[in-house]
Amino acid sequence: MAGVTDRPYRSLAKQMGAAYAVSEMVTARQDLRDSLKTSRRLDHSGETGPIAVQIAGTDAAMMAEAATYNLQRGAQIIDINMGCPAKKVCNKWAGSALMQDESLALSIIDAVVQAARPFGAPVTLKMRTGWHSDHRNAVTLARKAESAGVQMITVHGRTRDQGYKGEAEYDTIAQVKQAVAVPVVANGDIDSPHKAQQVLQMTGVDAVMVGRAAQGRPWLFREIHHFLSQGTLLAPPLVAEVKRLMMHHLEDHYSLYGSFMGVRTARKHINWYIQGLPGASEFRKHLNAIEDCRLQALAVADFLDEVGQLSDRLIYTTSFSKMETIE
Repeated sequence: MAGVTDRPYRSLAKQMGAAYAVSEMVTARQDLRDSLKTSRRLDHSGETGPIAVQIAGTDAAMMAEAATYNLQRGAQIIDINMGCPAKKVCNKWAGSALMQDESLALSIIDAVVQAARPFGAPVTLKMRTGWHSDHRNAVTLARKAESAGVQMITVHGRTRDQGYKGEAEYDTIAQVKQAVAVPVVANGDIDSPHKAQQVLQMTGVDAVMVGRAAQGRPWLFREIHHFLSQGTLLAPPLVAEVKRLMMHHLEDHYSLYGSFMGVRTARKHINWYIQGLPGASEFRKHLNAIEDCRLQALAVADFLDEVGQLSDRLIYTTSFSKMETIE
């Protein structure tokens, strides 16, 4: 997710139990490669494997070159983006717009697979169920992608025209799983351990991918892993643990983005973490006025200390919409 799954957050997600974390979508355009934004997205310093880089573009040769470039710089897996619904991406016929043109989509897949082969690196595909409700072609495209050499397919259970509205449907994902032999991953609205189990059972897929639900809730990965492996729900984290996670996350975030951008780009992460906490709305106003990383981190620490003093058993609920106290 652009602006979210950067190196600091991927590292945190893996620490919290995510088996696999994909980079932010990176453009295949060479003229943008040296920009600060793109160079940060391609920063894998200290990142544990597997290192997966997601590339997006509309030209087969350019996408192949982008795959080679990233593999030479530490990527171990190349993921092709055919799932992004953003207008600024789709208007250029990248992302999920490629599902409208299966011929172009397959030429890109074939070129990227050929480019990755000398490195022994697998190529994966992220897509949606289709362009719109009358054109769900995920099954057809999945079969062709598998034949071209794609080794894993992730399907978000919405069409492009749905964006993130409504509810994800999993019937199409189940059909994709039945149609191919490579691993299939289900994505869309997976926001709890029970939902993860439900989707696995409904679709028969090999894994589930969590997206927006993990914003501000990186411990969701360990909760899902624990439930699927042990059959019991893991207790949500205490505020004290969340504070430790946030302080580590912020330190890593500042080291990547620097002082000026770091304090600004960290705000959204902090807001996700504190959503539902007592006094969060008032603190958010104060937070937005802070222009220094050190002062921002101190403010967050002080705020969480105040929240923790309300009760030594105050925890985040799994719904993350409120707090509750364990008696």
